[in-house]
Order: sequence, then C-alpha cells, then structure tokens
Amino acid sequence: MTLKATTSLPDARAFLGDAPVMAKRRVTEAGSATDTKQLRVAIVHYWLVSMRGGEKVVEELCRMFPQADIFTLVCNRDRISDFLKTRNIRTSFLQKIPGAQRHYTKMLPLMPFALEQFDLQEYDLVLSSESGPAKGIITRADALHICYCHSPMRYIWDQFHVYRHGLPWVGRAMMSLTAPMLRAWDVTTASRVDTFVANSDYVASRIRRFYDRDSVVIHPPVATDDFAVGKGKGEFYLYAGQLTTYKRPDIAVRACTEAGRKLVVIGEGEQLAYLKSIAGPTVQFLGHQPFNVLRDHLSRCRALLFPGTEDFGILPVEAMASGRPVLAFDAGGARETVSSPLVGLRFAQQTTEALLETMAAFEEIEDDIDPQAIRAHSLKFSSTVFRERLTGLIDQQLSKRADRSVDPFRRRAG
Repeated sequence: MTLKATTSLPDARAFLGDAPVMAKRRVTEAGSATDTKQLRVAIVHYWLVSMRGGEKVVEELCRMFPQADIFTLVCNRDRISDFLKTRNIRTSFLQKIPGAQRHYTKMLPLMPFALEQFDLQEYDLVLSSESGPAKGIITRADALHICYCHSPMRYIWDQFHVYRHGLPWVGRAMMSLTAPMLRAWDVTTASRVDTFVANSDYVASRIRRFYDRDSVVIHPPVATDDFAVGKGKGEFYLYAGQLTTYKRPDIAVRACTEAGRKLVVIGEGEQLAYLKSIAGPTVQFLGHQPFNVLRDHLSRCRALLFPGTEDFGILPVEAMASGRPVLAFDAGGARETVSSPLVGLRFAQQTTEALLETMAAFEEIEDDIDPQAIRAHSLKFSSTVFRERLTGLIDQQLSKRADRSVDPFRRRAG
C-alpha cells in the first residue's frame, strides 16, 4: 500500500517550528541573500564594566550589526566607551543589587538564573560573547546561536584553584560548594549553541576539552589603525594590564628590578601594593590610564613584557601595530601572535630568570629589528580580517538553516 500525504505544502508550512512565520521568513531570506540587515539580532555579553578585549569584540559586533540589542548581566556606563553608550543595553536583575557594578564577580552563583530570564524570543540571530557566563541564554528554537568564546569560564575550570586561593575562607567555602553546580550548568548549556567560534587555537582546545565541541578559530579584532609606529629606539620596557596573580606582573617587575632596566607599569588590581613592595627605583607605576596614554607608551617602549598566559591577548598585537616587539611567555595565544623572531621572543618558563635571559637575548638584536615589519605582521589580526571571516561564517550558517527549513517539505511533497 502506498501512503500519500494528506497535507499540502502550504498547509504543512503552518506547522513548522515554534517561531512566528515572519521570523522564519527573515531567516530564510537572509540566508539566501546573505543580507543580515533584516534580521533581529541580540548580542549577549557577560558584563560591561570596563573596556578590555571582550568589550572591544562587542564593539565590533555592534558595528557589524547596528540594529542589534545588547544583553548583559551588569553594566557600568562610566567605564564603557562612548560608542557602546549609544547602544540599546539591557541588564539583568543583578544590576539592581547595591554594589553590583563593583562586586559582580561575587554573584557568580546567581548568574545562570539571571541569564535565563532574558527573553530573546523575537531574535533571529543571537551572538553570545563568552568568558563569564553568556552562552547559557535561551533562544527561540529556530534562531541561530553563535558563541564567540574568549574562554570557557576560567574560575570554574582550569583556573579554579588559582582564583579560590585568592579568596578569604568564606569565599573559598562558597566557591567549593557552588563550582560543581556551575560546571554542570556550563557543560549542559554548551548544547544551546549552534556554532562555537574560538578566539585562538588555544581556546579551541579548551572548548573541545570542557564542552566536547568543535569550533572555528577566528582571532579577535584589533583596531590596528588606531596605532602608529613609534620613532627611534624605545626608552623603557612596558607592562600593561590587570595586576592580578594569573597575569604574573611580578615576573616583569622582578626582572627589570634585578637588571636595572626602566619599566613602566600601566594597570590596576589587587597585586598593586605587593608589586610596589618588590619593585626597585627603575620601576614606575602609573595605575589605570586612558587609551591615549596607553597608545603613547606602546609607541615609545623598547618592548612589551607579557609574562602571563592569555587565551589570545590583544595587547601584544596592539604593541606590534605600534612597531614594537613583544617578549612573551610561551603559552596560550602568544604562540599564535608572537610567532616569529622578527616580531618578538618567547620564553619557555614562567620565571624571572627566563625573562631575564630573554631580555638579554633581545637586547643583542634590538638594533636589527624592523618596526615596519612588526606592524605588517599585526595586520593579520585587524578588524577588517575579523569582520570578513565572521560575516562569511554567519552567512554560511544562515544558508544552511534556510535550506533545512525548506528541504523537508520538498521531500515530503515528493
């Protein structure tokens, strides 16, 4: 006996999925015409309380999708760029808790619940920016969810013990109690993502390890046009960034103190007092500085010292866009950016002694380094390259989704 369809193709389309018909039409048309301007787009970022690498990625996403709305757990408008202030930013209930803009990290156990309260049913394309919890949002069944992963949450995975040791006993106890539940939630919500994008090969390996998911590597955008090659030989070594334990600023401070080399430290954090206590007279601390001051120091330094392990590390590329070499610990994203002796050197051990040896080797070849060649290398990580690669990926994924929404009915009708 031959079975025949009792429902016509137009009638069958009425039963497709959970989303409104107009939303499906937007996805189908965008997939076929590779025009995403008609899509409703949501950008989900963990928190907006400073302007670091993750926030710069959010800025670039907003330029790619000017119609997008931003969802974030907590926002401090005094610490974000003027550009982001013009965007439609929606915060979670955590924003209403007194002191949330300063003590947001202490609210980590509440963040999964806060994320899942965001209503994203009207959005066709959801771009989550993951480092703190962001990918765990709940999207419409037929929406495309692409997660740009700066890192799986360090404080519950490979950096768990580092963060835990830095807390008072109450914080350590709370972290021990809540971390297993957060890990389970983090792994479970990986299935809510259609496509993972990793910001480096290093992060791609961590996504595979913790989530058992493959990812596409697209390096984050670096605004290389904002930097210019400095003139003359550099005047000092430079460390810039958060003064936290895992970034190991102590290695840079000790090395320059022992060698009697000038070091300028730009940044703030809980290690500031300790670093000042071990620093010699050749080390200068400037604290937090605006972008124009950082840019000026990048153009005038002998080299950027980068002793920590970063998932990618935008700052080394900014230094290279200024024509300055980088002396970096041989781990993480530095293996992909400081990839040639023409642009800098890497040291194999995360110790003061290893950095001192690398500084000595650098100073022997310092006069032969070509600033223009260093800048040319940095352009591989420009915002233009980022936009082209991410746009191509989104177009590809939308086309696949549009094909899937049509083909089943064609097969049934036949």
